[in-house]
Amino acid sequence: MNASIEKDFRELAPRADFCALRFVEERADILSVRQDVAEPPVTGIDRGVMVTVIDKGGLGYAATSDLTRGGIKEAIGRASHLAAMTAGRCVVDYSRLDMPKPKGQYRTPVKEQVTKLSKREKIDLLREESAHSKIDARIVDWSASLWSTHTRQLYLTADGAALDQEFDYLVPALQVTAFADGEAQSRSFGGRSNGFCQQGGLEIVVRSGFAGSGRRTAEEALELLAAPNCPSGVMDIVLMPDQMMLQIHESIGHPLELDRILGDERNFAGTSFVTLDMFGSYQYGSKLLNVTFDPTREEEFATFAYDDDGARATREFLIKDGILVRPLGGAISQARAALLGKSIAGVANARACSWNRAPIDRMANLNVEPGDASLEDMIASIDSGVLMKTNVSWSIDDSRNKFQFGCEWGRRIRKGKLAEVVKNPNYRGISATFWRSLSMAGNPGTHEVHGSPYCGKGEPNQVIRVGHASPACKFSGIDVFGGED
Repeated sequence: MNASIEKDFRELAPRADFCALRFVEERADILSVRQDVAEPPVTGIDRGVMVTVIDKGGLGYAATSDLTRGGIKEAIGRASHLAAMTAGRCVVDYSRLDMPKPKGQYRTPVKEQVTKLSKREKIDLLREESAHSKIDARIVDWSASLWSTHTRQLYLTADGAALDQEFDYLVPALQVTAFADGEAQSRSFGGRSNGFCQQGGLEIVVRSGFAGSGRRTAEEALELLAAPNCPSGVMDIVLMPDQMMLQIHESIGHPLELDRILGDERNFAGTSFVTLDMFGSYQYGSKLLNVTFDPTREEEFATFAYDDDGARATREFLIKDGILVRPLGGAISQARAALLGKSIAGVANARACSWNRAPIDRMANLNVEPGDASLEDMIASIDSGVLMKTNVSWSIDDSRNKFQFGCEWGRRIRKGKLAEVVKNPNYRGISATFWRSLSMAGNPGTHEVHGSPYCGKGEPNQVIRVGHASPACKFSGIDVFGGED
């Protein structure tokens, strides 16, 4: 099929300044067991193409799932018509863009193919963890799932560029709910939004620690049921990597998207407190804060070699020693910023969620780099505080600034030692100042790779995969509150 699509596109491509075709084919399989009963398996297959035409300064997109020669011809015609209609009417003169002409391949490194196990063997794996979750009569609901996806992307341009990228994703997940005396508490492996997700094969099940997670998660749910509510007050906190993931995502990732800074999301998901004049000078965090856009890390969820506009993906610092240095902006957003007199280097992050969406600025692998503190060092440095794990709730204003986040599980820290488990731990802050309270960054021994399959943005909406790697981190003087407040 790919050979015929390429042949038809190259023969039908118009005489325009630029023309590209992006073919996407994706297969997703979800297996789940709930309360020891296997649920119906779910398989989804989706494929189609997006055509981009730039001509005389205008830009047009058109998508189709009709992959015949006639379907591709019709999509090229619609994209060409839209480019002609927008010529001279766009904010950006697209004819000035130097669109990449890449050639290359990328394939997710896989040690053990998911297909190595039969469907029955995978369900047996889930049944085992499910069975180990029901350890007490107070466990009222429990489930385990395995979500695997294979994606193929082919990117072609009329002037000879050709990219072929294949990706394998795996998401193991488990959740347990305990109930007694009118109260329910849930504990999850990987987070309720499937936070333990990576690229690769069955080796992800091993390195995630999924085996044995059923009993361990159930025990923690029962601990929460018996635990006191998290105290309220200003204190130090330690955020573990599965909560740092959400903190990075909401208060660094979305605020630094250049199209959002330029105003594109205002009528849908808000704007950003970040402005163009902050880059190069703004103190985003303490000197311990170093944040990279890193689509090169093999096992992380949003690793790729080229973005969906064909730009080569490289690791870049967005925040260096606490200073804001670079936005999450692809070629088109960088050109728009230049019109405002701001020559700002961006990154290769023009990404689309599928064949029927145009690429927009998206975070990919957005990581906090490790420091030199051990977890023991961080705990020992706190007289009174809370260690928090696993996001359960989030709220942030439409400028991605004022926020309050909640976690599933907390543990008090008293006089430099871990004390009792607490339930409903929450904290609040302001993005523009919160990261300056970073007082210790964990060493590589505290570092973990997480991510999310569910990052939403854009109009029409696009839900895309992102990765977030981080060490545990200590923040000083944070407003903490419990579930009763």
